[in-house]
Amino acid sequence: MFRKYRNFLRGISVNRIGQVGVILTTTAFVGFLFFEFLRLIGVLDNAYIGLITYLFFPAMFVAGLVLMPLAWYRYRKRQGKSTRELLNERFDSVDIREGFFGSRVFLVILLLTMVNVLFIAGVGFRTMKFMDEPRFCGTACHSVMGPEWTAYRQSPHSRVKCVECHVGQGVDAVVSAKLNGLRQMALAMLSNYQRPIPTPVHQLRPSRETCEQCHWPDKFYGSRMVTFTRYGMDRNSTASYTTLQLKIDTGHKAGKGGIHWHIASDNEVRYASVGDKRENIIWVDWRRRDGSTRRFENIRLKHKVNTADYSRVRIMDCVDCHNRVTHVYEPPETAVDNKITRGMVDRTLPFVKREMLAAITADYPSDEAGLQGIRNHLFGFYRSLNAVAGARMSDQIENAVRVAQAIYKRNIHHHMRIGWNTYPNHLGHRDEGGCFRCHNPNMRDRDGKAIRHGCTLCHSILAYDEADRFQYLYKPDKKNPNYRMHLFLRDEFLHSKVQADKN
Repeated sequence: MFRKYRNFLRGISVNRIGQVGVILTTTAFVGFLFFEFLRLIGVLDNAYIGLITYLFFPAMFVAGLVLMPLAWYRYRKRQGKSTRELLNERFDSVDIREGFFGSRVFLVILLLTMVNVLFIAGVGFRTMKFMDEPRFCGTACHSVMGPEWTAYRQSPHSRVKCVECHVGQGVDAVVSAKLNGLRQMALAMLSNYQRPIPTPVHQLRPSRETCEQCHWPDKFYGSRMVTFTRYGMDRNSTASYTTLQLKIDTGHKAGKGGIHWHIASDNEVRYASVGDKRENIIWVDWRRRDGSTRRFENIRLKHKVNTADYSRVRIMDCVDCHNRVTHVYEPPETAVDNKITRGMVDRTLPFVKREMLAAITADYPSDEAGLQGIRNHLFGFYRSLNAVAGARMSDQIENAVRVAQAIYKRNIHHHMRIGWNTYPNHLGHRDEGGCFRCHNPNMRDRDGKAIRHGCTLCHSILAYDEADRFQYLYKPDKKNPNYRMHLFLRDEFLHSKVQADKN
């Protein structure tokens, strides 16, 4: 059988082009089977090997198949003979003799064609499956996607495949994503890409096709209590607490909405932004179910851009606020506070919050220099403080160094020009972004009324940088200069709770 196949290959290898085609096809076929076998037994499990197995070998196989008929066409044209005459020259008479099902050569070609089709289909299926795996997305182009891969693995969506959000559903989505992936691969090979990688706000599928496959909008109701712990820059890294009751309702039951009012089925919020970057908002339209609208325009931008005629209009959805829900880069102080809160750093170490923050935010020329600089900073400070007293204190410092270095490695990536706060997070209202993009006194309707932007619109405040988590629920001290504010916040919370209980 092998001899017959070898003779057949010799017969179709009519010139150098045909020989190259046979070599490419055979090598790719055998190579794919060999690498796939090693994968199945667990010897190979690497994205770069996957690139060879599922992209390089299939491309080589198809290229070989294309070369063989091309070689035969050129050979026939050069010889000036018919196909029948050339077959008589290249094959034995018994192989080209016509039978009930055709000649042996025809049957071999038919059989090999079926094998090729099945092979390409199987490889295509395995290739799609391989390219749908998060490990491929994160490690195949490690220098480019390394930062995103690092953030993804520590995110709330670390068990959700990348393609669930970045590709979406439907054949058109898959084809568009794969074509875009080929373009990105070419740019990566040529090192012709932006650093840092821009947030793909225009390539993401609509939230109704992605987020809402798991997060059910009709179940966005009620409230959620959260406490944020911050630590001071003093010797004891004194803790203070901010406790909020987030009003996450859409407004279906209570008659007035909370945070998720923006995506309630009764409302449609449309907006336009400068450069379509979704950061500087030009105007906002609130469209009710009855078709009536109310427009708010940014009076600061009114004479700088054409607010009446703007072609890029977006309907607000989940990712307008949850824009870093998976690839989350932490602000430095928040990162340190979270590690202390989780007990990963011993707070009895003097000035640990202040010194860790100073160590990770210093200006370093490279990732390696940053890691070494963090170690030098912390150990140098505690030596100067004469605080290294015994093995236990040294262990505490060493642990603080490891935690600070881990924070740095997660959030800082010099080769991609990613530093602190490179990617703005619109969840909440840090600085002037987030909620304040729309909820600010500059967004006004034609009657001069601004979009509501009061603190209690979306949350009740039970403590704000206080020593107790529920400071404002206690009886306010009349001698406290913030007495009236505490009284107002307590009454607002109690009133909101009564209203929620009634509904």
